[in-house]
Amino acid sequence: MDKYSFLNAAHTAYFAELYDQYLKNPDSVEPSWRAFFQGYDFGNESSGANDINPEDFSCDHVSESLTKEFQVVKLIDGYRTRGHLFTKTNPVRARRKYAPTLEIENFGLSESDLDTVFNAGEIIGIGTKTLREIRTHLEAIYCNSIGVEYMYIRKPEELSWLQEKLNVNDNQPQFSAEQKKYILNKLNQAVSFENFLHTKYVGQKRFSLEGGESLIPALDALIEKASEYDVKEFVMGMAHRGRLNTLTNIFGKSAKDIFSEFDGKDYEQEVFDGDVKYHLGWTSDRVTEAGKKINLNIAPNPSHLETVGAVVEGITRAKQDDKYADNPSQVLPIVVHGDAAIAGQGLVYEIVQMSQLDGYKTNGTIHIVVNNQIGFTTNYLDARSSTYCTDIAKVTLSPVLHVNADDAEAVVHAALFALHFRMKFKRDVFIDMLGYRKYGHNEGDEPKFTQPLLYKAISKHKNPRDIYADKLIAEGIIDADYVSKLEKEYKNSLEEKLEDSRKETKTVITPFMQNEWEDYTTVEEDKMNKAIDTTYSKEALAKITKVLSSLPKDKKFIRKISRLIESRQNMFDENKLDWAMAEHLAYGSLLEEGYDVRISGQDVERGTFSHRHAVVKVEDSEEEIILHNSISDNQGKFYIYNSLLSEYGVVGFDYGYAMASPKTLTIWEAQFGDFSNGAQIMLDQYISAAEDKWKLQNGLVMLLPHGYEGQGAEHSSARMERYLQMCAKDNMFVADCTTPANIYHLLRKQMKANFRKPLIVFTPKSLLRHPLVVSTVDEFANGSFQMVIDDAQAKADKVKTLVLLTGKFYYDLLEEREKLEREDVALVRVEQLFPLPIEEIREVLSKYKNADDIVWAQEEPRNMGAYSHMLMHLDEAKTFRVASRRPYGAPAAGSSVRSKKRHQEVIDYVFDKTKNNQR
Repeated sequence: MDKYSFLNAAHTAYFAELYDQYLKNPDSVEPSWRAFFQGYDFGNESSGANDINPEDFSCDHVSESLTKEFQVVKLIDGYRTRGHLFTKTNPVRARRKYAPTLEIENFGLSESDLDTVFNAGEIIGIGTKTLREIRTHLEAIYCNSIGVEYMYIRKPEELSWLQEKLNVNDNQPQFSAEQKKYILNKLNQAVSFENFLHTKYVGQKRFSLEGGESLIPALDALIEKASEYDVKEFVMGMAHRGRLNTLTNIFGKSAKDIFSEFDGKDYEQEVFDGDVKYHLGWTSDRVTEAGKKINLNIAPNPSHLETVGAVVEGITRAKQDDKYADNPSQVLPIVVHGDAAIAGQGLVYEIVQMSQLDGYKTNGTIHIVVNNQIGFTTNYLDARSSTYCTDIAKVTLSPVLHVNADDAEAVVHAALFALHFRMKFKRDVFIDMLGYRKYGHNEGDEPKFTQPLLYKAISKHKNPRDIYADKLIAEGIIDADYVSKLEKEYKNSLEEKLEDSRKETKTVITPFMQNEWEDYTTVEEDKMNKAIDTTYSKEALAKITKVLSSLPKDKKFIRKISRLIESRQNMFDENKLDWAMAEHLAYGSLLEEGYDVRISGQDVERGTFSHRHAVVKVEDSEEEIILHNSISDNQGKFYIYNSLLSEYGVVGFDYGYAMASPKTLTIWEAQFGDFSNGAQIMLDQYISAAEDKWKLQNGLVMLLPHGYEGQGAEHSSARMERYLQMCAKDNMFVADCTTPANIYHLLRKQMKANFRKPLIVFTPKSLLRHPLVVSTVDEFANGSFQMVIDDAQAKADKVKTLVLLTGKFYYDLLEEREKLEREDVALVRVEQLFPLPIEEIREVLSKYKNADDIVWAQEEPRNMGAYSHMLMHLDEAKTFRVASRRPYGAPAAGSSVRSKKRHQEVIDYVFDKTKNNQR
């Protein structure tokens, strides 16, 4: 007879296995199960599982009793798994219906069992209790104002912790009278602030928080409690809804400044264009109630919802790497989402997938969804296929707390619960705060057009402050006049700030993270092209080369890798340094000078084209060797990470990293140049525009492989025309270097300047190993970045055709010139495309006085590449003869034969204008 024959079909193999484990070693099962099994004396347990006598369980009443116990266990499991579907979390709508329900009949139990005592109560921490008491406890934990999703988590220690935390106090808030008054005060600030703006600035967009005001006491509680966990800095990102309220009542931005922005006053800085008030960032220091100082940052954000999330993670990681390497959890990222955005924007998935990766993890983010149950005019049923907007959390098995936004105490409780989880397990956690949006998408919108029933209910619904005040009055904690006094005091303070703001004639915008940027200056275009000393001694370069060409002798490496690393020393000794050595020596010299270097992107450790090999693997263990971190004892830190297959999220992350760490050379490299298309929103909203909009400098470097080698449309062009179209005044650098020395000095210049601008570099593929693409050690040690490279071989008086061009095409034309033996053609390279070095170009034009044929040559189609940029910025370009491919919709042909033919046609036309194929 099988030793578990007394178990009927309702008792799964899981329970049998667990009981068997308990008999063998009671301490090996979790305490709640141990307590449950101890409630039954199945013979002499100490004798072991194999000695159980089945006859001990032959009595019908024992078998039935045990059956009922396991049915109660199933009920408990049902609440844990599905209780969140039956919560009281929706303040303005009836919940959707789900089946099966949690009725006890669905678990083989009945009303007659309600007063039966069951040991299963031990599992939920209440001891032996009646089924009625067990069910009441489960309802309180899982089906009240907070619903919790967590049973998909696979780590037993996390599951046990969550269950024990939920059992305590029935997952119900336990606040003192003073704490409740404090929550009410923060709620009053949130409600009164919106009412004040609604009265003073009628019809103006403010994207109010009304319907989700409980966010304010929740954030406040997070900050106060986090200080007890020794959190030093917060980095927060949120879209526009509720942002002004958060800035004033959490981040301490003066209401006076916000009123000035509402009044539309001009800015105090001429070159600063600014942005709408609900997009601006803010940094402040706050002293908590416990007297601890916390630095608060809310990142500037565009209207492209969820974009700021990637930036927040990058800012957080930069701060962690720079100041909190021993305890990264001391910087806490919080991202506030909208329900439609978190469900609909693919970027969220990219960010979530980053959260546990070595190059991007930030020890857990608290995600808060201000769930309005609507996106602009779109109902939630049309906004997602998933049950919840937060189902993205399941990608990383992160817990989700669904909470009723009308229950302020529950919202605060959920926030503190989430904080505790993040600090303990260093993982993401999500709060889905179900509320509503009192007005339309903005205050000038009419929501009844599209949701008449919902907005009829909302119009009659009390705000969270008044609901909470009624609760506290009923509890005898406050009297009926308490709230009116709070409201009057707060609104009086706002009136004073409004009067003060109207005395100001200009709006002053405080820079974001001003402490990190205090050593840097803002420059305009005329200063961007000034020479910067980037020299570095030969002796120091020799020392760096020796380190970067010496692998550990006690480890085994692939022979080809060993030869490749050793060749670095050979290149230095032979005075022929290639592109890879330009990178290595630029990074090494900057590290020696105390700068940090961070490089990320797809396959950057080796390099897409196998040129970099910054990370070398030991053959028999795959141990990673990073020679750049062994240059000297006092050097900066070198970080390099292969990214996940993401552009949007990773560019956003690295942009945020560069934003928070101006002393780090932060580089993102595309696998192929036009892969950056996937990050176009980051390019448009941050990289090209942030300094104009938000007074925000950033030194992110983007390396974009570019060049026509017959590899098809997607692997030829980095779409330089798009970047150049975004260039204006002083917003970025764009370069297309052709020599190792020039990229070396360009990268060093990026850090040696006392200002920061984004740097876009079109980098080569075939030139990485081209025999002519080498530079001397002296050019590295004593040279500088050259915006224009004149033709050293040309004799000016003999030149009849002057060709201006950029990038790899130079070497194609150089080869053709040598083949044709044309001394009358000069090839001049424009290495910096923005700011365009107009004076240097004009000097070249005046030098070749005998040239009656001036050509702009490019390998890209005429509607692409740099031609239109030259026309826009250089008047003389209007008279140039243009040698390019015809205009095309795709950057290049897929056929290698066709591509080669078109390429040769352009080359032919450069040297013979009678071969014009452009008509």
